[in-house]
Amino acid sequence: MDAIPRMVMADAKGNIMDDPDLLMCCRRGNQWGLPKKDELVPLPGESELFLLPGRRAVGFDPESGSLVETDDLAVAAFAAPAYTLAAHPVYERDEDAPLLPLFAYGAVGYAKGRFWIAAKKVDEDPRQQFHDIKKKHLVKLASQLLAEHPKNRLLAHIINNCANRYNCPAARNFVLGRYEAPLPTSRTCNARCIGCISAKTEDSPLATTPQCRLAFVPNAHEIAEIMRIHALRETKMPIFSFGQGCEGDPLANPELLAESIALFRSWQKDDSRLFGTINCNTNASSPQAVRLLADAGLTSMRVSLNSAREKLYETYYRPVNYKFADVLQSIKSAREAGIYVSLNLLFFPGVSDTEDELEALVRLVSQNGVSMIQWRNLNIDPEWYLEIMKDVAFPSVPEGGLGLTTFMKRLKKECPGLVYGYFNPFLGDRAETSAPLPQ
Repeated sequence: MDAIPRMVMADAKGNIMDDPDLLMCCRRGNQWGLPKKDELVPLPGESELFLLPGRRAVGFDPESGSLVETDDLAVAAFAAPAYTLAAHPVYERDEDAPLLPLFAYGAVGYAKGRFWIAAKKVDEDPRQQFHDIKKKHLVKLASQLLAEHPKNRLLAHIINNCANRYNCPAARNFVLGRYEAPLPTSRTCNARCIGCISAKTEDSPLATTPQCRLAFVPNAHEIAEIMRIHALRETKMPIFSFGQGCEGDPLANPELLAESIALFRSWQKDDSRLFGTINCNTNASSPQAVRLLADAGLTSMRVSLNSAREKLYETYYRPVNYKFADVLQSIKSAREAGIYVSLNLLFFPGVSDTEDELEALVRLVSQNGVSMIQWRNLNIDPEWYLEIMKDVAFPSVPEGGLGLTTFMKRLKKECPGLVYGYFNPFLGDRAETSAPLPQ
């Protein structure tokens, strides 16, 4: 993109338009400015535009060289999967503005007859694209699965709640018999994340969460049966993942997971059609639990964190009965056991891409045997997160960040074997791990 897109805004009726005189602005942490050339891409299909209540759009006037606050409503873009945001929108917040729901808010502009977003495509996998899937086809397949497995409570939950109620991409893929199948198992969690999407803490100012938590604990046979169903339908690259948005942390019940994994692995001995990558998305709070799952046959582990710095991590996750040091030890234990380890890095422009964060992330990756980083967006009201993090993220002079593209390049230079992406990779039953062993 050579020219800078124009500012996007909405009128009182919600009509979205661009301003002919003002240019798009971006926010990276506490820094406001014009978008960088390397961070603008056409708004991808299956993205959404959000109106930001109580927030007035701000644009850049190229004639005066100043920022201009308007009376119109600010607009943001929610990027489609596989895209990571490089900047948030710039706006002025009214005193009575409500807290924004738990989504990711990307800076958006308009030029050459289309919308542009400050983001970077980090994965070519079309795993969560559904534009060519008709709803009636999904409904038909879902009905068939429910009829064929009427006693499996987990299957009913995945279809009735995750797929039908929340349009969960993983659940819809399970219904379609492709890619990665979800395995929610845990009602509880030992973290009290500020932006938890499935449970609201007593001190949270959020009005609601995007989805509700699992209301029962499935048994090992129900879980393994989901894996078998998926393996028989996705015959090329089946992935089965514990740790979904509708549950707590799966390591809260490691014995159940180990029993489920061992049961599926035992079925493999009698049926050559059953294979696949068994993954666990987790806070990684327990090295002992990780070793138990490794012995049962776990293939990969994706560890969620918002920062490689202890203070920022614990400020957001608010761990209960574990510490950041336990997370690092879990990663080490997994890598030593031959498990492929990814980081689910919840990226926030201007906070996640600073020099301090780069130094900490290089150290975490190189010392603990991390193979991959999945560049995910932190779903949260940007100003709320900055307010929460101001004393730990910006102890002195506020930084604006290196920018997503530069940050990724420098991290790759320091850790050349590191793989980038957005989704959990298919690794077969057992991963070929190239990351060095923990130091």
